[in-house]
Amino acid sequence: MSTDRFAGYISGKKVAGRGAQIVVEDPSTGEALESMTGLDCDQIQSAIAAARNAYDHGEWSRLASTERAAILANFVAALSAHSDDISNMIVREAGCPRNSGVMMAQVKGPLRHASEIIELFLSLPEVEENPLPLRERTNPMGQVIQSLRRYTPIGVVAGIAAYNFPFYTALWKIMPALITGNTLVLRPSPLTPLSATILADAADASALPPGVLNIVIEGGVEGGKLLSTDRDIDMVAFTGSTTVGQQIMVQAAPTMKRLQLELGGKSAQIFLPDALDQVARSVMGVMLAHAGQGCALGTRIFVPEDSKPALLEEIAVAVSAINVGPADNSATQMGPVISRAQVERCAYYVKAAVENGGRVITGGKPPSGLGGGFYFEPTVLDLPDNRNPAAQDEIFGPVVAVIGYRDLDHAVAMANDSPFGLSGYVHGKDRQSALDVALKIKSGTVNVNAGLMSAYASSGGQRLSGIGRERGIEGLRIYQQLSCLNIGGT
Repeated sequence: MSTDRFAGYISGKKVAGRGAQIVVEDPSTGEALESMTGLDCDQIQSAIAAARNAYDHGEWSRLASTERAAILANFVAALSAHSDDISNMIVREAGCPRNSGVMMAQVKGPLRHASEIIELFLSLPEVEENPLPLRERTNPMGQVIQSLRRYTPIGVVAGIAAYNFPFYTALWKIMPALITGNTLVLRPSPLTPLSATILADAADASALPPGVLNIVIEGGVEGGKLLSTDRDIDMVAFTGSTTVGQQIMVQAAPTMKRLQLELGGKSAQIFLPDALDQVARSVMGVMLAHAGQGCALGTRIFVPEDSKPALLEEIAVAVSAINVGPADNSATQMGPVISRAQVERCAYYVKAAVENGGRVITGGKPPSGLGGGFYFEPTVLDLPDNRNPAAQDEIFGPVVAVIGYRDLDHAVAMANDSPFGLSGYVHGKDRQSALDVALKIKSGTVNVNAGLMSAYASSGGQRLSGIGRERGIEGLRIYQQLSCLNIGGT
């Protein structure tokens, strides 16, 4: 176990911590993987000051966008050179199976998106014209009016990343914030901070000006509170739970910070009667996507009531064959969840589901024979209705609820009967019928017979799933201030 890692990167320098001790556990074994001394609040305050100073002096924000793009391209290249190291860290600290398909989304996907975010930003105008009707292009004094929208950086951004996809969610903050001319203080999750340390080396290698990118790793929550309350922070970009997102909104309110919050989800998958052959495979997909630890995963499965018994048998056969084991085992299909607390959360909701009329079809408990790791069996619940706690609350583990519908209107009503609205899925061979259903789903993203994770298409939540968008044009513009310039002349 190593104890020599730095916990901060402030104004271009690696910094040893003076705060609480952080023990990073290996979810596959439950053992301590590494430990470090986290930063204290004074050190995090100095990181905020470094970002503020770098922004106010304008060395970064006043660069031409093409110059920022060139430096950030070097930053991405430096990260790409260490992609194997990043992958190894994510296998160890996040418990993501090395040979699973989701590893593409952990490292290679975000590296590709990082380059594409630069490309997309360079295609956007810094100034664009407002679409004034002809009657408003002259005023009573005979002056010709031109009205323009001008986009400028917002200032200092606090980026708070999530534990399930630590590298990806970090880059979701870094790339749009920096390419648009802002400076950033990044706080990785203390559960998965190790992959963020490579970001500092990439910043050095790419000659990012000091203070443009700062990294703060802490063992408690006081620094996180500081990042959402300090007046020198202009925006908070957060990926994580709804509960923490709500706290950030409250803490940020007195200083009216810009917020981008990508929060929890309880996404629905509606299967039309002509697509029932896809149900078992889709349930498997949820389990194999990092043990169900994804906020956009479709964990509520809606199928026709009369087909439900046969489908449950088919699902049980498929899911019970999943090989659960350590993340670094080449035979592992599904690895652990992040912590002992998360195992207990899964068990709590299985118990609550049964107490409210549900049945466990398969799974429902920690598996035996896997040592002290944080494992929970792939679990399928047969729920009598959508009001069951396991259908209403985000569990964030390999637990899927199957619910029967009378007709498609009933399915849509249940899909929309949720405090969340992050994503949704509709499956149907009749594409027009599937699209008709999809148009009725109230969600920030709706997928019809396919999914998409692109740097060019944004995602974001409705209701308790958050505010603002990530990726795409909207995910860049949210990091910018909009000013209208109205110019008159004869």
